[in-house]
Amino acid sequence: MMHYPSFDADGAILTMLPERALLWRERGMLILADVHFGKAAAFRAGGIPVPHGTTRANLEAIDALVQQHAVRHIVFLGDFLHARAGRAAGTLAALAQWRGRNAGLTLTLVRGNHDHHAGDPPEALGMELVDEPWRVGPLAFCHHPQTIDGAFAIVGHVHPVYRLSSAGDSLRLPCFVVDERWAMLPAFGAFTGGYRVDALPGQRIYLAAEDCVLPLPG
Repeated sequence: MMHYPSFDADGAILTMLPERALLWRERGMLILADVHFGKAAAFRAGGIPVPHGTTRANLEAIDALVQQHAVRHIVFLGDFLHARAGRAAGTLAALAQWRGRNAGLTLTLVRGNHDHHAGDPPEALGMELVDEPWRVGPLAFCHHPQTIDGAFAIVGHVHPVYRLSSAGDSLRLPCFVVDERWAMLPAFGAFTGGYRVDALPGQRIYLAAEDCVLPLPG
């Protein structure tokens, strides 16, 4: 099994995966931020031609992580559904079929800003719905970046990416940002875009590449 970089969040050892996810191995917990199911469908509903298949790609990626890491619990850090217009029949059917294949998984959604607009997921998905901050052990799971008294915050929302440049060429990669009291995940969704970030004093950036997670030097 490949070894990926981890960090200590007040005693919880969290591993950063190249698939843009965080693993709390001790709890069998997979943490995902900003999947935005139905975003492509929402664009198509607005008359913008974008590719099909992003929901299936996201679900297949989750399946692979669940199997590879013996996941028992998935925590979604907000923005599970993108918009009301994205609640297309095909999207909801794919989610229902996926849930049927993974009936033993515990699912928790920490509501984000898009969830408030899109509405809660269908009850048939059997998800626990909570508001931020949601505390588990030493951690506080949130959608929006913030610090929480007495807990290490795990956050999303920003979709961080880092720009590498060399000899006139450049590349943008999703990244994890780890601060002294919080860690930010890149967006998990396959159709989400990104916001460029740079490391501030006291922060570490880890780049999520195709098959590895690389700490940014410095």
